[in-house]
Amino acid sequence: MRLLVILLLSFTPLLGISQKKDKQQQKEQKGIQVVVSGNIFNVESDSIFISQFFGDRYEDLAFTKFKKDGTFKFSAKLPQADFYVLRFDNSHLNLILRDGSDIQVYGDGKNIDEFANIIGSDESMRMNEFLRVDKAWKAKVDSANLAIQENPAVKQEVSRKMQAEFQQYQGKVQAYIAQNANSPALLPVLNAISADQDFASYEKIIDQLMFGFSESPTVQNLYAACQKRKEEMFANDPLAPGKMAPDFTEMSTTGDSLSLSDLRGKVVLLDFWASWCGPCRRENPNVVNVYKKYQEDGFTVMSVSLDKDEGRWLAAIEQDNLNWPNHVSDLKQWQSRVARMYGVSGIPFTVLIDQEGKIIRTKLRGAELEEELKRIYGH
Repeated sequence: MRLLVILLLSFTPLLGISQKKDKQQQKEQKGIQVVVSGNIFNVESDSIFISQFFGDRYEDLAFTKFKKDGTFKFSAKLPQADFYVLRFDNSHLNLILRDGSDIQVYGDGKNIDEFANIIGSDESMRMNEFLRVDKAWKAKVDSANLAIQENPAVKQEVSRKMQAEFQQYQGKVQAYIAQNANSPALLPVLNAISADQDFASYEKIIDQLMFGFSESPTVQNLYAACQKRKEEMFANDPLAPGKMAPDFTEMSTTGDSLSLSDLRGKVVLLDFWASWCGPCRRENPNVVNVYKKYQEDGFTVMSVSLDKDEGRWLAAIEQDNLNWPNHVSDLKQWQSRVARMYGVSGIPFTVLIDQEGKIIRTKLRGAELEEELKRIYGH
C-alpha cells in the first residue's frame, strides 16, 4: 500500500555517524583532549562510553565507571574534533567535541532523550533539542501511517491533519536553521531536507557545516559527497546552474524574430506561461513588480507563451501589464519548440539567466525570485 506522500521523509540517525577514514586521513589526525563529566541517575550498567557510530556499529573510544550516585568523569584523548555519542545502557546522547572541550552532562538515564542538561557546549545542547523535535515529528509520521494502514478510509482526513503538522514542523526547522547559522549543530537538519527535492537548501546546510566545523571528518566527507553529487547533477541536467542556457530564435508579437542571445549582457528571466494558465496569470503581478524594480539595473524578462490563439495571447499581455518588449511564441501550445527544448512539462516555469547567458536557477517564483534578484543586485 502506498501511504501518505508527505510522510515519506525518512528519519536517518545522522548524529554520531563518522564516515570511515582512509589511512592517510587517520595518519594526519593529531587527536584532541577532552573532559566529559556529570551525573546521570537511573542507570543500570556501571559503565559509560564515548563512542562513534559507523552506520551499523559503535566504536568505543573511551570508557569509565559510574560511581554509585551516578557521577562519572572522562579525561580522554580522542582521534579528532567530530561528532560523538555518550553511550550507556541502551541510551545515548550526542555530543560535539573539540580539542579542549570541558562538558558536564546531567540527566535521567531512563529518558535521556527528554531529560538532559549539557553544560559547556551550547551547540551540543541545541543539537539534542532539535533531535527531540525531529523524533516527535517521526512519531507523528509513524502514527499517521499506521492509522492509514489499519483503515484506508481515513487517508484523506489524516493527510489533511498531517499537512498542517508538516507546516508546523517545517517552521521549526527553518527557525532552527536561522538560529544556528554556521554551527555544527545544523547536522541533524539534513534529516529534514530532501537532497533530491531541494538540493540547493541541502547544499547550503553542508556549506555552513563546512564553514563552522571543517576539522570534522564527518563534515569533510559529507561535503565531498555533496560536491560529487553536484557534479553528477550538473553533468546530467541540461538546465543545471552554471550551464549555458540553450539559445533559440522565435517570432515576437511584432512578427519579427527575437533570439535569447540578443539579450546577452542583461540578467534575463525566461518565463514560460500562457493566457489560459491560471497560476501563470496569478504569478504575473510578481514578475511585473520585479521587472519595475530591477529593469534599470539591467534585468529583463523574456516571455515564451504556450498559447494557441494569438488574440488571447496579446490580450493577456495587455491585461496583465507585461510591459517588457520580449514576448515570443510559435502558438503551438505544448508542442512549442522552445518549451520542448527546455523540457517544460508544467507552467509557470522560469529560468533565471546571467549576463553571460549562463543559468543561475530554475523554477523561481514570487518571494524566491525577488530574493535571488536582491542577492544579485544588492537591494
